[in-house]
Amino acid sequence: MHELDPDVYTVAWIAPLEIEAQAALRMLDHQHRGRFPMGRGDDYVFHAGDIVGHNIIIATLPAGQEYGTGSAAALASQVKKFFPNLWFGLLVGVAAGLPSLSHTPPRDIRLGDVLVALPDGESAGLVAYELGKETTEDGFQPLRLGHVLATTETVIRSAIGSIKLHAPNDAPLFLDYYEAMKDRDHELGTFSDPGQEHDKLYMTGEDGMERMVDRPRRPVEKRTRVWYGPIGSGEKLMKNARKRDEL
Repeated sequence: MHELDPDVYTVAWIAPLEIEAQAALRMLDHQHRGRFPMGRGDDYVFHAGDIVGHNIIIATLPAGQEYGTGSAAALASQVKKFFPNLWFGLLVGVAAGLPSLSHTPPRDIRLGDVLVALPDGESAGLVAYELGKETTEDGFQPLRLGHVLATTETVIRSAIGSIKLHAPNDAPLFLDYYEAMKDRDHELGTFSDPGQEHDKLYMTGEDGMERMVDRPRRPVEKRTRVWYGPIGSGEKLMKNARKRDEL
């Protein structure tokens, strides 16, 4: 089998989950056939390809490995060691939105929207929501000043800023790529939109009870939105409306 040269790859695409890596592979302009040389201590198999002339490696966790910040950090560490000429890395995957309809303006995040990590004021682009301190007055106070997690790379923030200039009409800049791969098969089906009727938001009332919020359907031409701001990182999958609202 053809041996690939780690020195020529400059962008790392970290896709921890299998479904995320499958989507990443279908975004490549060309997939590079072959494999990278491996030796003792090399624990991961990387996939390679190119997008618009950039040589890219896609890194994912081994089959059956539990996901979490520790697993992702170990993967990213070996990526940096294996590919000496990396320019930057991107962590791309499935995320849970934190809608806030009382926010001004409303943060009406929907299923299928795109979340982009961007620093907001003093907070880093990535916030460890399980790191912080318990206080008498506020309960749990997350560590928000970015002393633990690095801010988004300058070159990435420059690219984000260029795209953000088109907001709120920035979604069409990438929807062509989605259209090209949404019907591609994977183990559990395709990547097509499951429909707005499956997007159910629950909010916690003053009595502590969770109730489903009745939100109007978005028109087809405004189905997808891009949201910019800090993204939370933690070990737990957040599916509790009260905890979500606290964050």
